[in-house]
Amino acid sequence: MGKLEIALPAMGEGIIEATITKWLVAIGDEVTEDQSLVEVATDKVDSEIPSPATGRVKELLFNEGDIPQVGQIIAVLEVDGGGEVNVDQESKPEPVQEVEQPKAKESEKEQEHMEEPEPDVLPQTSPLVRTIAKREGISAEELKSVKGTGLSGRITRDDIIAYIDKRSAIIEKPKAQSQQASTPSAGHSVEVIQMDRMRKLIADHMVMSKQTSAHVTSFIEADVTNLVNWRNSEKEAFQKREGQKLTLTPLFVEVAVKALKDYPLVNSSVDGDKILMKRDINVGLAAALPNGNLIVPVIKNADKLNLSGLAEKVNDLAARSRSNKLQPDEIQGGTFTITNLGMFETLTGTPIINQPQVAILAIGAITKRVVVLETEHGDTMAIRQMAMLSLSYDHRVIDGALGGMFLKAVRDYIQEFK
Repeated sequence: MGKLEIALPAMGEGIIEATITKWLVAIGDEVTEDQSLVEVATDKVDSEIPSPATGRVKELLFNEGDIPQVGQIIAVLEVDGGGEVNVDQESKPEPVQEVEQPKAKESEKEQEHMEEPEPDVLPQTSPLVRTIAKREGISAEELKSVKGTGLSGRITRDDIIAYIDKRSAIIEKPKAQSQQASTPSAGHSVEVIQMDRMRKLIADHMVMSKQTSAHVTSFIEADVTNLVNWRNSEKEAFQKREGQKLTLTPLFVEVAVKALKDYPLVNSSVDGDKILMKRDINVGLAAALPNGNLIVPVIKNADKLNLSGLAEKVNDLAARSRSNKLQPDEIQGGTFTITNLGMFETLTGTPIINQPQVAILAIGAITKRVVVLETEHGDTMAIRQMAMLSLSYDHRVIDGALGGMFLKAVRDYIQEFK
């Protein structure tokens, strides 16, 4: 029998560690190739690591709650054949005590919107931890007092959140005592619900976005009758021909991509006083998960895909979002986001920009209404399928004129759909 070492794989740009949340196998279990071995969580996504081969679990080198780094061996299998094999697509793993923390890349600086601290000023922390510390006014000196529970004493996101909660409780305690007589008991009138890990990440990201961008939202009404009628008439033939279910989502992605090509500044981000206009068009699709949380899988190079390719991507990402099968790099690298409010019958909304992007398009519920149509024979009344579109954009980059022109372009492509 041979020994197969399984290392924590690369989890996406800027991610150097992951938390073992749940082992799906035990020592002695027989496993097959591609069978999920373990659930892991990063600052960005939860995912599963599959077995690269058929064999028997010999060792599990980390416990649930531990935080191995990318490249470290997390499990060992016994497999047919001799010799010792290390499975690691990136690099040969090093012992725990010898692992160096890599320096932050430029893209990390852009995403977190803060300067990288000098290595000897701050303790070992991730970009997310530094962002939270900066937002909460925690100095480098104070951060040194936070006890890290991660690998080699690294301060994790949960460590900094726990420290902030403790600090806030100390500050608020005198105030709470003075109000105790008039405050109802939480046990009798209030149900306390602890945020789960993903909800905390969403909360941090949303607050950071509002503090970073100058949010403005513009609205426009679109007649989607032609688009809806075409989809309804073609969906059965499309599924037989392409093997894919045709929803309205890939059609909305297609028209948004056309508008982004017309107005490429909307497909950009901000780095200090520089505007980074992206050549690639990577469209994120905000999706609600069954547990109520939110995730934004990304269609990379959406401008290179035809309708069949977009439909395949949309269906695949939606299915794997619901079953928690997305890979970390599939929720990164977005340059523009679309969110569909219509599935909840919401007419419109003012979505928060998904940093570091500068705009997000929301599509409201499609409703039948009586509207006035202008024809060559004069005005007439007709029942049409209408939807409200809203664009939230960063006023540091996009002025009202550009936001309005982009939104009108999306509307026109929808109404002129054939």
